[in-house]
Amino acid sequence: MTADLVSPLTAWTSRLAALAPALSVAELPFRSQLTVRVSAPEAIAAMGEALGVAFPAACTFTSGTGPFGAVEVLWLGPDEFLVVAPPGHQVAIEEVVRGALGTSRGSVVDTSAQRTTVALEGPRVRDVLAHGCSVDLHPSSAPAGTCVQTLLARTGIVLQVNGDDRCTVLVRSSFAGYFAAWLADACTEYLEVP
Repeated sequence: MTADLVSPLTAWTSRLAALAPALSVAELPFRSQLTVRVSAPEAIAAMGEALGVAFPAACTFTSGTGPFGAVEVLWLGPDEFLVVAPPGHQVAIEEVVRGALGTSRGSVVDTSAQRTTVALEGPRVRDVLAHGCSVDLHPSSAPAGTCVQTLLARTGIVLQVNGDDRCTVLVRSSFAGYFAAWLADACTEYLEVP
């Protein structure tokens, strides 16, 4: 149950809201997140079928609606994926994915408490992120569907490019306040001063 939990960015809500219209920032806390390590193609296909979302190719993510609602599968490395779903589904997803893994070599670990999710939207989202990220975020290099692990202002993140003006950042909960402070500072040049 998430009713009694306090999200990592609760203290930043009003300060992040003040970044509009340059950037719309919304924390999506307590999402179900499971790290999956597997390399057997048949197990990967079985897991995707069980979730209702195919596992992605390198440096991308896939999304769809399955038995757990809106589910995303993010590529993190050659044999590593992150399954992300609405809050409260981690136990059920773990059971389903472990069942699909069968006798193949691999692991499924609930990492839901490790990161918080921050949705960013606005015409300057790529410019703001470019201030602290070495990944080329131009749409020709990072089109919608791109997913990479990188550093943003010296903080490890998972970056999803959802569209020309939309990105999602998964940041460790313990670095969320630092990330929010950096984001507020990086946006200052795009805010209109009266």
